[in-house]
Amino acid sequence: MKSDLLKDITATYEKHGWKLKKVLLSPNSKTELENLTGVLCEATVEDAAFDALWFSRPSTPGTEAWELRLMAETPYALFEKVESDATEHKKEAILRGMEARLRHYVEAT
Repeated sequence: MKSDLLKDITATYEKHGWKLKKVLLSPNSKTELENLTGVLCEATVEDAAFDALWFSRPSTPGTEAWELRLMAETPYALFEKVESDATEHKKEAILRGMEARLRHYVEAT
């Protein structure tokens, strides 16, 4: 079940200091997971063609780590460090690029 998978992934990441920032959900998953407000906390939910979770945490001085984790039984994630002083536009471009790479991976599998 998607709800159990979401809880398990989130718990694992939080145990290691990551914060859930955003959830990307397909229409079917969005319907199934709409009542999980406790797990989603302050994360924003966006429509997507695939299910994935955005996590972030402070990294080395001056950087923030971002990980985009595919919500699937088989772990698959993309990781990037973003400079803390990066403009919002640059940060958004990096994160959207990660989403595009994950979308390409999902479509290829």
